[in-house]
Order: sequence, then C-alpha cells, then structure tokens
Amino acid sequence: MKKLDLLIKGGTIFDGTGAEPFEADVGIAGDKIAFVIQNSKFKIQNSKKVIDAKGLVVSPGFIDTHAHSEFTLLADPRAEGKLLQGITTEINGNCGLSAAPLYGKALEHREKDLAELGIKERWSTFEEYFRILEGREIALNFVTLAGHGNIRASVIGYKDKKPTTSELKKMQALSQKVIDAGAIGLSTGLIYPPGIYSDTDELVSLAKSLSKDRLIYTSHMRSEGKGLIESIKEIIRIGKEANIKVHISHIKTSGKENWHKIDEAISLINSARKRGIKVTCDRYPYTASSTDLDTILPSWTYEGGAEKELRRLTSPSVQEKIKKEILHGHPDNDYWTKVSVSSVSSQKNKWMEGKTLAFISGRINIKPVDALFKILIEEKLRAGAIFSSMSEDNLRRFLSLPYAMIGSDSSARSMSGITYGGKPHPRGFGSFPRFLGKYVRDGKLMSMSEAVHKITMLPAKTFGIQKRGVIKKGAFADIVVFDPERIIDRATFDKPFLKSEGIHYVIVNGLPEVAKGEITGATAGKILRSQSYSLKKL
Repeated sequence: MKKLDLLIKGGTIFDGTGAEPFEADVGIAGDKIAFVIQNSKFKIQNSKKVIDAKGLVVSPGFIDTHAHSEFTLLADPRAEGKLLQGITTEINGNCGLSAAPLYGKALEHREKDLAELGIKERWSTFEEYFRILEGREIALNFVTLAGHGNIRASVIGYKDKKPTTSELKKMQALSQKVIDAGAIGLSTGLIYPPGIYSDTDELVSLAKSLSKDRLIYTSHMRSEGKGLIESIKEIIRIGKEANIKVHISHIKTSGKENWHKIDEAISLINSARKRGIKVTCDRYPYTASSTDLDTILPSWTYEGGAEKELRRLTSPSVQEKIKKEILHGHPDNDYWTKVSVSSVSSQKNKWMEGKTLAFISGRINIKPVDALFKILIEEKLRAGAIFSSMSEDNLRRFLSLPYAMIGSDSSARSMSGITYGGKPHPRGFGSFPRFLGKYVRDGKLMSMSEAVHKITMLPAKTFGIQKRGVIKKGAFADIVVFDPERIIDRATFDKPFLKSEGIHYVIVNGLPEVAKGEITGATAGKILRSQSYSLKKL
C-alpha cells in the first residue's frame, strides 16, 4: 500500500452524516482521506505521521456558518481563535458586508477598517481580493457570500432611496459578476446602511439571479425583536418568489418583551419548509449579541454615511430628537445595564471596554444616553458593543431545530498581534466547544452524532461546499480530534481570548494545524468557490 502522510488510529468516528459512531482508522494522503477502515491492519510504519486517537472523537472539521474574517484574515492569517475551537472552514461575507465589490462609496466606507488593521492593499473585485488573500497563506478554508450592502453602496452609495430601473440593472449586473467570481450566494444586513434602505422587491429581484445556479440567500433580518415575525415572513416571501433557498443569520428573540414570539417564529419556518420553501438558520450558543454601538440609534440617522451621521449627533437639536426616540424605545433604565462597550479606537476611552453604559455613565456622572453620544462622537462611531437581551430557554430551542447550524458571528482573531485587543464577544474563541460541551454533553440537548452533523455535513450541504463536512474516502481531510468528556469553552466576556479545552488536533487539507492542543504554524487553508464557478471553469 502507498505510504500515507498521516494515519489517525483507533478513534471513534462521527462521520458527519448523523449516523452512529464507530471505531476506525483514518488514512490521509495529500489533502484527501485515503481510507476509513474499521480494525485496519495498516502498519504504522507506512505512515509519515501517526495520531493515536484511542478514546477520542474523530469528526469532520467544523464549519462556521457565520464569520466576518474578510479583513482580519488579511491582517493575520493565523486565525488562532477559530482553529483552536476546531473550525476548518468559514463562511464569510455575512450581514450584507463582504470583501468585494468595493467601488466608490463602498470602498470609502471600509477605509478605516483597512487602515486600522494595517492593510495597505486596495481592490475592487473578488478576483483582486482572492489574489491578495492567496498570498497570505491562510490557516482556514475561506468561503464567501456576496454582500448586498457592498453591491448597493457601490451603485447608489448610502442614500435612503429606491433604486431607479437603471440602478437596479447595475446592481443585478454587479451581483452576477461577484457570483461568477465564486461567491456562494447573496447576504443582506437589513439593520445596517445601506441594506436598511432596500425594500422586499429589490431583494427579490437580486435573489432571482441566484436561483438558476442553486445558490443561497442569507439575511440578518430587519428585526430580531419587535418586528421579528414580519421579518421572518419577508425572508420566506423572498425564498418563495425567487425560488431560492434562504437562511436566517443568528436567529434570536431579542428583548424580554419579545421572548414569547418564539413559538410563532418557529411555526412560520416549519410551515414554510412543509410547503417546499428551503429555510435554514444559524445561531451562536450565547444569550448576548454583539455589533456596532450605533445600532442603538434610530435608522434615519445613518442616511448618507458616517460623516452625515456624526454631523447629526453633534447637532444639539437633532441630538435631542434622537435621544427622545431612544428613550421612548428603551424607557427602562435597566436597559443600560445590559449594554457594554466591547471596543473603542482611542486610548483615552480604553478603560470603557468591558464596562456597561450604566457603569460608564455613573463613572463620568452623566446620563446613560448622554454617555452613548459622548462615546460615539469621541470615537467617531468606531465603537463596538455587547447586548445581553436573550432568553436561555429560547436559545436551547433554536439550537435544537434540525435545520439550525452554529455560526460564531465573529472575525478570526489571534492571541497576539494586530487582531488581539479590546473585549470582543467570547464567541470568537468558544462557540463550537461551548455548543458541544455545555449544550450537547452536559445539557443533553441532542446526541453527539446529531451535534456533529449540525456543524459539519449540514452546513456543507446547505451552502454547497463540496467534499467537506464528512469523513469518507475521497473527501478533503479537514478533521478535528477532540475529547468528548473535556471539550468546553474557557473564553469569557472579561477574558475573551482564552482557548478552549479538549481540542487535541485540527487538520486542514491534510496538515495538522493544531497538534496536542497547540498551534503548529501550518497554514493549509484554501479559497473555496461555488460549485457553479467550478463547473463554469471546466
């Protein structure tokens, strides 16, 4: 028999399909699985490297269905936070924000992000971006959606307006261009500008262009709280009218007053699926969310871009109007105890990271809403926040849905260097071990077979990722070896950069990038383009 590059012996195989586990040896040659054999007589001398996996789980590499690593992977391709929790493939370009296209106002809007990460290169198209990314030797497999926000901003900018017929045609043409470059679908972020300015008809028209290639439409919906039900109805309508599979990003019931809506939300999705509309979702296993601090503001304040938003915040009369709307929406003072600052740009305000707006306002002796304005103005809007507003019971119900997957909703970060800093959400280091440890092993939410399927084969199938998410002969050798009794997250809101426990090996395209729980320095990640792109290239 031909000599192997790697032999994983005696592990308990959870192959990703949801089938019962079995003990077997896994042989790897190059970047592919050469065999999966129970009680094999393969001689270890015939393999360059051997991993003794006795008593450990051997599973396909975990697929993060909701990542935001477009720029952080350029800045630091090591992606330690993701690797150390078993992630081998990320789906990026979520919430309407992708690496490309970047023309005009779209590029201007991302300049500060690029500068802060020390990224000197600039690009407009996915082809240009992919060439730069390939030169970085990334640690993870990179998959991307095309961001509707990028497409709209490249054509219309950040104006609150309906596209003209001509502008819509330009958006459709640009959508097709990014799909032809290998994007696996279209994503929207309907609480962020410019996605917030689009109507359903615009989204349907763009989604229709994806259906012929059997791609996917994903959405950070218009509302995850007060307008949750209406938002779910919208994505179902898009799926039906565009004849396309649709995916709800980080599904949740945000705000205690909205927790009761979970029954209707799930019923709507189940009913749509019974009617043949392909609806799926993802969720991170935490009851706190994280996004930009300025999402607290009324949506009309975003119109025209960051410069105009700042101008409104510094106008006394406009400021009073904004404050009234915020306080009307959040009359309970308890709200400010559930919003904490996760990141700021200035050294002056670094002490605020990890602190609630209630604490910050008390420290500087002003009202919480005034503290909000002070931070946004001083940081020129570049402040992140964590919102603690979700139900643990509802989280468990969402995680239990057979069509729900796990997404970190985080960028790839490392434990040193330019991506290290602030108090980001611990999901960037802990999502998958937390799911498998807290909710599956300890919480008995589902079997380990079901759980592994949820984070491997199910996302691979849903997003059209070929030959990954499964352990079988001929599949790519993306593999995680973990201890089912020890796997757990350690990252916290106070210490978000702590690596998880129980992950022994992480193999990406046949190369161990984590060995005995430690980063090896190998970088075997690849850019994975859509199946339709691959077929067009044949």
